[in-house]
Amino acid sequence: MHKIFLFIGSIAMALAVTLGAFGAHGLKKTLSEEMLTIFETGVSYHFYHAIGLLIVGVAARFLPASSLLSWSGWLMVAGILIFSGSLYLLSISGIRWLGAVTPVGGLCFIASWILFATAIWKSM
Repeated sequence: MHKIFLFIGSIAMALAVTLGAFGAHGLKKTLSEEMLTIFETGVSYHFYHAIGLLIVGVAARFLPASSLLSWSGWLMVAGILIFSGSLYLLSISGIRWLGAVTPVGGLCFIASWILFATAIWKSM
């Protein structure tokens, strides 16, 4: 299990860097300040949780097998796709209802960290 989260985390980091550069250089002249800020929020949370995936991968390598760690990692993936993805789409398309999807991704992030903490606690 640890290798899949290390792999996905690495790919997610590369994608976050790419999207961050795209936002900073490619979208700066085309998006309003508000939409650029929304895009940058998506990139920030994408980065945080790509690092989180790497942490889950390392933890899974050294801790006993745990469905809690696995769920934690998959919820981080879901959070990146739903939270950051909805913000990317909202900022580029201007479709405001996408903002209603974003909190679902935020809940995925919160749940992932709670499960991560629970997995660590149970391993002590």
